Amino acid sequence: MGSQSDWPTMKGAAQILDDLGVSYETKIVSAHRTPDRLWTYGKTAVERGLQVIIAGAGGAAHLPGMMASKTRVPVIGVPVQTKALSGVDSLYSILQMPKGYPVATMPIGSAGAPNAALMAAGILALQDPELAQRLDAWREALSASIPDEPQDEHL
Repeated sequence: MGSQSDWPTMKGAAQILDDLGVSYETKIVSAHRTPDRLWTYGKTAVERGLQVIIAGAGGAAHLPGMMASKTRVPVIGVPVQTKALSGVDSLYSILQMPKGYPVATMPIGSAGAPNAALMAAGILALQDPELAQRLDAWREALSASIPDEPQDEHL
């Protein structure tokens, strides 16, 4: 993530990855404030065994795109909701990548981080049958949690 303030959003990805038993690391890597850290992280991603990178950023949101420019590892971008423009600025920054530097872009904010984790798990599950089974079970449990008919909410 680009900053500590992104953690409340990105924690949603960590929870899904925990639920699915997928190992991960969490790092603060700012495209603007820690560019050397970004370069090193991206350039060493393959040799460190990373297979997917989820990058969350708000505002100018250059982290996902800059990370994609430094590694062949697939990058999934999460636009963090901002106060100024409600995350639309983040979304546009992540979506508008030039040809050659793809970033899979998720929804803004609290839906984006869990969806990024599910996308990452889906990518990893292509080569991991046990993870594929856990992901299928997670999706089945989600479907089973949806009632057939609406109910009145009790206050």
